[in-house]
Amino acid sequence: MELLDRYLQAVRFWLPKAQQKDIIAELSSDLHSQIDDHGTELGRPLNDAELEMILRKCGSPILVASRYRPQTQLIGPALFPIYVFVLKVVLLWILVPVFVVIVGPAMILGEANRWGALVETVSTLLHAMFVAAGVITIIMAVLERTQATLHLFEKWDLRSLPPAPRKVQPSSRTQTIFELIFGVVGLLWLLLVPSYPFLVLGPAVAFLKLAPMWHAFYLPLVLLSLAGLTRQCVSLMRPQWTWLPPAAQLANTALALIMLHFIFNMAAKTPNGEWHPFVVLADHVAGSARAKVIAAIVNASVMLGIGGTWIGLCIAACVQTWQLLSKLRQRASSGGGALLVRML
Repeated sequence: MELLDRYLQAVRFWLPKAQQKDIIAELSSDLHSQIDDHGTELGRPLNDAELEMILRKCGSPILVASRYRPQTQLIGPALFPIYVFVLKVVLLWILVPVFVVIVGPAMILGEANRWGALVETVSTLLHAMFVAAGVITIIMAVLERTQATLHLFEKWDLRSLPPAPRKVQPSSRTQTIFELIFGVVGLLWLLLVPSYPFLVLGPAVAFLKLAPMWHAFYLPLVLLSLAGLTRQCVSLMRPQWTWLPPAAQLANTALALIMLHFIFNMAAKTPNGEWHPFVVLADHVAGSARAKVIAAIVNASVMLGIGGTWIGLCIAACVQTWQLLSKLRQRASSGGGALLVRML
């Protein structure tokens, strides 16, 4: 039934969003009834060629969708969704980025009066958008009145329709449970660190202690850990919210990068001018030259670790952004604007 799913998806693309679910359910029920009736007559399931004949009798997906759209004056319901789509592409996806990235900087940076140049740029953009919208409207109006003669919607191929989107799978509950367990353990470890610095320094706690700068970041670290636990609990209770894990992970990564930025700044601004005072000597070994060497090595190691963490978080942010966009695309009801021509 892949052809049927692709056909219904193509019809859904051109329907008003508020009515997509009900109309597709009705159309799907009707088509399934026709398929079942033909299968009963033949005494066997329909093959692809027979299914294609039934779907072709229904007509092009855009024509089928036009039967459910309200009538318009200048542009009919068959061409109206194409008209809106082309307007969005030209005005929002082409003109605006071109003016923001290319035309705007060229007009503003070369002028002494920047505010005047900005106003002129916006005025030029609005004028260009008005002209483009007018030209598109005229072209669509002409096509509306010549489509019957040109047979625009009679030349379409069922097998050229894009594949139906895969159903979005919820996150694994087992994975979420293990993430929650590790999150709880991590939070407990973080809460015990002030009383048991051995959990961070190990045996070196005999002559080293955490620098005072860490007191300023202790509460943000606890809150960040609690935010992660909250996200995992919500994911456990609402596994259908597939967008939540990548969105929350991206937010946590962004907050962690901000925190690392402040850590770098605070480490560079010390009273005595030293760099990266992440650990300091305990009071009873403050005069030991050997202890100072060890403290310097530990501080350098922490600095390298923080730098590596920064790089890793930047890479993670890129990956998580891509994952979030992929989840949002999977949740979209249509196959996307790039498949416009294949759907006609």
